[in-house]
Amino acid sequence: MKALKILVTGGSGQLGSELRDIWQSGDIADLVFLDRQDLDLSHPELVQSVLGVYHPDYIVHSAAFTAVDLAETEVDLANRVNHLSTLEISKYAKSRGCRLIYISTDYVFPGNADQALDENYPTDPINVYGRTKRSGEEAIEQNCPDAIIIRTSWVYSTFGKNFVKTMMNLMKSRQEISVVSDQIGSPTYARDLAELIEHIVVSGPWVPGTYHYSNEGRASWYDFAVKIRDVSGLQCKVHPIPSSSFPTPAKRPHFSLLDKGKVRTTFGINVPQWQDSLERMMAKLSERSK
Repeated sequence: MKALKILVTGGSGQLGSELRDIWQSGDIADLVFLDRQDLDLSHPELVQSVLGVYHPDYIVHSAAFTAVDLAETEVDLANRVNHLSTLEISKYAKSRGCRLIYISTDYVFPGNADQALDENYPTDPINVYGRTKRSGEEAIEQNCPDAIIIRTSWVYSTFGKNFVKTMMNLMKSRQEISVVSDQIGSPTYARDLAELIEHIVVSGPWVPGTYHYSNEGRASWYDFAVKIRDVSGLQCKVHPIPSSSFPTPAKRPHFSLLDKGKVRTTFGINVPQWQDSLERMMAKLSERSK
């Protein structure tokens, strides 16, 4: 039996690295992980020819321009990477009968509703990053309706740079830090998201549409930082501050909670609590540092 060929964009990113760690080449799949040097999404006109070299059965499109503040000034680059290249990927997938999973973001929402948002809640991005990612979603909806779009939030991993590692480094070097307390969401351990993707690809069913996935529970960035400190056993004092005390070029949603009812029901999965996933990630990080 021919092994499935699965191509992952953003191969060295947090999610791509977790997928690489989970998946092994063999009977289940022939794996291709593409990084920026392999697939330069700043040149959408080259995307289809690069994908044509590999002839994948599945594409997991996790690469993106994720520098939220930089996107405010690098508007054209963010649009080419997040929108126009995603458009080309969607056209390729449709023309070749290739199944496509696209990783999107809670930033497609305005972030003004203090509730867990389902997939039908109206989108209205408040920054360039969110607008370009929403444009990527629309390109897929129009050109490859058989695709799966997964919106996620506050992603972290044992791989790459992320909030957890930044907080640990700061707490080791400082006696006190301040963290924003009025932005509410739920962190997502990239390993959990990778396991969902593996489940969809390997076990199915394949049900096209848009899904929300983060870990369960509610937290502010301040709550997240306090839990990181407590799990790591550090003594740093963490102070809550409002967003107004930490201005950034790009506006951030005040609320990023996502309703996971659809993804749980459709794919029959359990969604871990964010605190439990954080503890698992930090234990794995500690093991790797030994």
